[in-house]
Amino acid sequence: MIYPKPDTKSGTDFFNFNFTANNQLYFGTGKFKLLPKLIDSFGSNLLLICGGKSFKKTNHYTWLLNTLKNNSTRVYFSSISSEPSPGRIDEIVRKHHNQNIHVVAAIGGGSVVDTGKAVSAMLTKKESVLDYLEGVGTQIYDGEKIPFIAVPTTAGTGSEATQNAVLCQVSKKGFKKSLRHEKLVPDIAVVDPELTLSCSREITTACGMDALTQLIGSYVSIKASPMTDSLALGGLRFMGDGFLKSSVMDPLDINARTMMCYGSYISGLTLANAGLGAVHGFAAVIGGYFHIPHGVICGTLLAQVTQKNIEILIRFDPESKILLKYAAIGKIIGKIKGNSPIENARALSALLKEWTEILKIPLLGQFGVGMDDVDKIVSAMGQKNNPVILREMDLKEILRSRI
Repeated sequence: MIYPKPDTKSGTDFFNFNFTANNQLYFGTGKFKLLPKLIDSFGSNLLLICGGKSFKKTNHYTWLLNTLKNNSTRVYFSSISSEPSPGRIDEIVRKHHNQNIHVVAAIGGGSVVDTGKAVSAMLTKKESVLDYLEGVGTQIYDGEKIPFIAVPTTAGTGSEATQNAVLCQVSKKGFKKSLRHEKLVPDIAVVDPELTLSCSREITTACGMDALTQLIGSYVSIKASPMTDSLALGGLRFMGDGFLKSSVMDPLDINARTMMCYGSYISGLTLANAGLGAVHGFAAVIGGYFHIPHGVICGTLLAQVTQKNIEILIRFDPESKILLKYAAIGKIIGKIKGNSPIENARALSALLKEWTEILKIPLLGQFGVGMDDVDKIVSAMGQKNNPVILREMDLKEILRSRI
């Protein structure tokens, strides 16, 4: 049995693709100051969705409320303190359904932004969001929504650039599913690196690993295109320069934070247009069964999945374009200068393991995942855009190594 999937795109086929992105992006330090004017361009009734506590303690929050008040903007509030569940989305929608909301703005991490996406969509509907979730409901979402502005305060998920809202129902039979449509890409993204300066090391690290996983996963995806390849390589270069500095060495370095925000945004664009592989296949299942931060799941499995993909490619298809891509990633994020693509690719997996240790990414066992859960997780996961077909025994080996 041949492990690797064949290179499915070549020649003119490689240049045959679609691409979806925000209508407007405002990126850079100080861009948060544009938010009141952007809100006002849609109307006077705003639904503002924030996280539980952290952003509300900042001067940015105080300034925003005062400015909106001076602009005579009517502000309705909702908050989300964990990954959004379908029930929480329905609750927010019921509360604000009859308030003639003109625009929804979400300020926070990926969970907050995903909440904003789902709420902006469901404010136009009468049904539960469950009816429209992939793999759960039977209704097809038509893309109708209230205008939506995304303002990330973490550098990780890239949700400000993606076309899906990830909802989670955690239980023994739980799930992590998406409400998806290309029109769910936020109408406007405001990415201001200053908003990430207050992130703890743990949040910075977990979110950064999520973005890194998305950049690598989309670059080696079998659905990659020239557009996503170009973007992913640029994002990886900045992640390589800024990740350890922003999370370990100098968290207040605004240049490092800016590079991380750029890498995160680009990771959202590339995942939305090229898809992801086995790491996120694991995360989609594990996140439905256990209360584990998404970035932690990705971060703890990235090196292992990368190593397995690379070793399979070396064994079965050493001339693969995907192996060359892994080698290129090693050169970009680790300044690796080996004598061959195989050497550079293997050095990449070693580098990712080193980063996992330096950044102190937790094992899954610390969150309650046990060896008895391996079969259940592996049987439920997918790997549709992974560059090689991993056997069940490979997936179990990867998972056990991080429990």
